[in-house]
Amino acid sequence: MLAITNKYIDPLSDFGFKHLFGGEPNKETMIAFLNALFEGEKHIIDLVYNPTELAGDGKEDRKIFFDLLCTGDKGEQFIVEMQRAAHDNFEDRCIFYLSRLIQQQKLMSKGNWKVKLKEVFLIAILDFNMKNCLSDDYLQSISLVNTGTGKIFHNGLGFKFLELPKFEKKEDELKNELDKWVYMLKHMHSLNQIPKYLDKRVFEKIFKIAEMNELSPEQQLLYISILQQEEDDIGLMECAKERAEKEGMEKGLERGLEQGKHETALAIAKKMKEENFELAKIAGFTALSIEEIEGL
Repeated sequence: MLAITNKYIDPLSDFGFKHLFGGEPNKETMIAFLNALFEGEKHIIDLVYNPTELAGDGKEDRKIFFDLLCTGDKGEQFIVEMQRAAHDNFEDRCIFYLSRLIQQQKLMSKGNWKVKLKEVFLIAILDFNMKNCLSDDYLQSISLVNTGTGKIFHNGLGFKFLELPKFEKKEDELKNELDKWVYMLKHMHSLNQIPKYLDKRVFEKIFKIAEMNELSPEQQLLYISILQQEEDDIGLMECAKERAEKEGMEKGLERGLEQGKHETALAIAKKMKEENFELAKIAGFTALSIEEIEGL
C-alpha cells in the first residue's frame, strides 16, 4: 500500500477528480471551472449532475460510461473526462461519446425535428499531449467550421482539450482564471498550502475539500487504493501495447485497453469489498454490476 505524505489529494486521480468536481455539494467548483474554460463564450449559472452510464439504442450497443455528465441552466450538456494515459484512438472515443449523447436526444424527442438539439460539449483534461497536435497552446477548442472561410458552421457541438504537459507557466505568469485552474490541477498534490494568487473563495473551498485530513478514513483508504491501482495500470498499458503488436494495432490495442479498464474496476471493487463497502456504493464507483461484485 502506498504511503501518502502529501497534504492535498491529487485532482488528476480518478478519486480526486470526482471528489472535487462531482456531485451536487461541490457543483460550485464545476460551474467556476467551466466558466473559466469557456472564457466568456458561455456563462453558466447553475447545473445538475446526470447519470454517467448511457445505454445504446439496440441490445448489441454496449453501454458507455462518462467520468462526469452535467446539464447547464440553459439545457446544454457537458461530458467531462479526466484522462491520464494516452492511447491512439482517443479522438475517436470523444467523437463517439458526443454522438451517443446527441442520438439519445432525438430518441427522447421521437424524431420530431421541430425540437432543437441541446448544445453538447466534451471537456477532456489530459495528462498527456494529444497525438493530433493542433497548436502549442495548452487549450484546444474544436468546433464544426467551414474549412474555406473558418466560420462556425454549428456552435452547439464542441470539444475542449486541456493538455496539461503544455502548461509551463510559473506562479507570476498566470494571466487569467483558466491559467489559475490549470496551475491548480497540475500542482495541487505537491503544494503545502493554497497559493496567494488563488485568492477567490472557490479556490479556498476546493483546497479545503482536497485536504487529506478532511477525508473520512473510508475515503482515505479508497483514495490510496485507487492511486495504487493507477500505478499498476501502467503495466496493463504495456501489456495492451504488446498485445496490439501481436494481434494488429487497432484491434489489439482496443481489446487490451478494454480488458485493462475492466481489470482495474475489478481490482478496486475487490479491495472495497474487503473493506466492507456497501455493494451499491462499489457498483456506483466502479460501474460494475452487483452480480460481478458479489462473485469476487
